[in-house]
Amino acid sequence: MADPRFYDNVGPFTLADICAKAGVSFPADADRAALVEDVASLTGAGPAHLSFYTGGGEAAKKFAATAAGYCFVASSAANGGPSSCLTIPSASVQHAFAEVARAFYPQSSLAQWTQQTAIDPSAVIGEGVSLAPGVVIGPHAEIGDRTRIGPNTVIGRGVAIGRDCEIGSNVTITHSYVGDGALILSGAQIGGPGFGFASSQTGHIKVPQLGRVLLQDRVEIGACTAIDRGALGDTVVGEGSKIDNLVQIGHNTRIGRHTVIVGHVGISGSCELGDFVVVGGQVGIADHSRIGDGARLAARAGVVGYLPGGQDYGGMPAKPMREYARELAAVKMLARGKKKS
Repeated sequence: MADPRFYDNVGPFTLADICAKAGVSFPADADRAALVEDVASLTGAGPAHLSFYTGGGEAAKKFAATAAGYCFVASSAANGGPSSCLTIPSASVQHAFAEVARAFYPQSSLAQWTQQTAIDPSAVIGEGVSLAPGVVIGPHAEIGDRTRIGPNTVIGRGVAIGRDCEIGSNVTITHSYVGDGALILSGAQIGGPGFGFASSQTGHIKVPQLGRVLLQDRVEIGACTAIDRGALGDTVVGEGSKIDNLVQIGHNTRIGRHTVIVGHVGISGSCELGDFVVVGGQVGIADHSRIGDGARLAARAGVVGYLPGGQDYGGMPAKPMREYARELAAVKMLARGKKKS
């Protein structure tokens, strides 16, 4: 479910309306007048919510345990859900869900600025807060005591920022909760829509991004770093983690406590990084990858899948450092042998 601090739900819709908007056939023997109140993930949905399931992997376990009352599924994945969940087959689950999510939240991708003043009257500003010239603060935003915000920074509707934070110039923060003692350097973009599309031969349809960004206490975010909000859940950066300049963090990614991420790193959506992970410069992490606690990645490593914690990794695809070093040595020996011949 989308957080009402950031999103306006224009539902509910009848199940008949839902199927019409999605362009799918109405399920046999279903109640056409049944009300669907919201869209949600498989794990966050309730009996009045619509979710989606594309099949396979960890999602199969979530589908089997979901409390969702309604769920778009591929025709090949119509079975496997609980008896309480009405499955609605679709030729393209992502397209169907995108159309319905857009119907519930038609303004989810728009900047909702309705105030006539830079600081909305409904915003709550704590004691000792310093606001530089050009700062814009949206409706119902909250700024904690002694926080300092630099010139031309924009704080969106409903955003909550903790105490003793330092936020540089030209920063944009939307759809986010920021803990105490955070440092956010100039040009950072936090809470923008994730890069999610339903693609077909006719083009790409944007899937509404209805989640949030959660930055815990004492997080540091470097200059011009971008952190996308979740699609349905949250993008999370854990307590004390430090992120360098020019880093991209995709939607629904979860980063643990006291993790260090060096500049030019790209992290795709739905990744999980444990506590005390160190990620070297220009590392690329593929979507849905998982990295265990205490893992360390050498510069320019490429991560695909799962890496256990407590080890050093390098190469593409990333592998334990000793194995990677042996491979480099073998290649070097082969090159020397070729030269001699």
